[in-house]
This record gives sequence, structure tokens and C-alpha cells, in this order.
Amino acid sequence: MSLHGHVSLWGTGLGVWVQSRNHGPSNLPGVTVRVRTSVPLSGRQELSEGCLQADRLTVLCRTGALRADAGEGRQLALELQLAGRPDEVVVRVDTVWNGGATDRNPKNNDHEVLAPATGDEYVF
Repeated sequence: MSLHGHVSLWGTGLGVWVQSRNHGPSNLPGVTVRVRTSVPLSGRQELSEGCLQADRLTVLCRTGALRADAGEGRQLALELQLAGRPDEVVVRVDTVWNGGATDRNPKNNDHEVLAPATGDEYVF
């Protein structure tokens, strides 16, 4: 299992794009991805299907089943609204649940990204 993507901060908006892939050896029945922000979210968010707001800093999203070595994997796109207009935000993206599978390289599914309010994409 691996997570890669980018984040972008502009005004009160925070975009988070995540690509989840299963590198095997087994298929996964599903994965839960956690996105945590260092700045509180602005109230309730309009989220993609399969996602929920766990608290003021955290969104959880399920990927659905991921086949082993299936290439593209699953994409997740979030457009979150933050409280205030921060100069920067730290975004942490990680795997909370992977169906109990053993991950041969857990370092590629825990990321922390600093995103200044430039509107630029910061890759993880």
C-alpha cells in the first residue's frame, strides 16, 4: 500500500489529492485514509462519497477494494475549507486501516507536507 499526491493552499481553501496503490502481495478489501490539518476546518465540510469529517482537524476516507499491483489504484480529491486564512498549513496523510494486511514498506503511506498559501502544489 502506498499513498502519493499533492496539497495546495489558497485563501481559505485547501486541496488534497491522494493516489492510493496496493503493491501486493494480496488484494485489500479496503483502506481508510486519514487527512489531518494543523489548522481547524471551517465547520462541516462537503465531502466526497466515502468520506466523513471525524473532528475539526481530521477527515477519513475509504478507498474501496484495492487489487494487488493493479496499476492506477484509487484517487481521492478533497477541497476543504479552513477556519481563517492561514499563511501555511501542515497536512498529514496516512493509512488508518488496511484490512489487516502486512505492509512491506509502511514508510510510503505516512506523509507530512507543509503548504504555504501560494496556491502552488506541494507533492508527497
